[in-house]
Amino acid sequence: MRLLHTLALFWMMAGVGAVIVPIWKAWATDDLDVRALLLQEAQRNEVQWLIPGMLATLFTGVAWVSSAEPGYNFIRTGWLLAVEVIFALDGFIFLPLMGVGLRRVRLFALQARKRGQITDELRDALADNVPVVFGTVITLSVPVMAWLSIYKPF
Repeated sequence: MRLLHTLALFWMMAGVGAVIVPIWKAWATDDLDVRALLLQEAQRNEVQWLIPGMLATLFTGVAWVSSAEPGYNFIRTGWLLAVEVIFALDGFIFLPLMGVGLRRVRLFALQARKRGQITDELRDALADNVPVVFGTVITLSVPVMAWLSIYKPF
């Protein structure tokens, strides 16, 4: 079970990288065609890599902890509870907010690309920075969860 969970973690991390890197690149460029292409890529990678990787990590993690020799308690083990809370925040709050912001910006970027100029809606959506902020929060939460799982501080 440990091997499956490790593979699921790599899958999730590949998804995080495949989503956040195009988002960061899209915000760094001024070329509308490149920005629209990068945002399409980020949205496709979210559906193909990040969401399935997070689900696989969730299910293999629960199975691994349930079958672990010492018999970890999901609620009384402090470090495990902290990892569960962070993962729940990532999966139920940050990931959907990033996805909604990403779809919104991608839609406005495609509309602006069709018109050939940046629209006011796209300017406003890019000023929100929702996908960048929540994608970065998800990215930064992963080392925290890894630290908690490795060092088990409480």
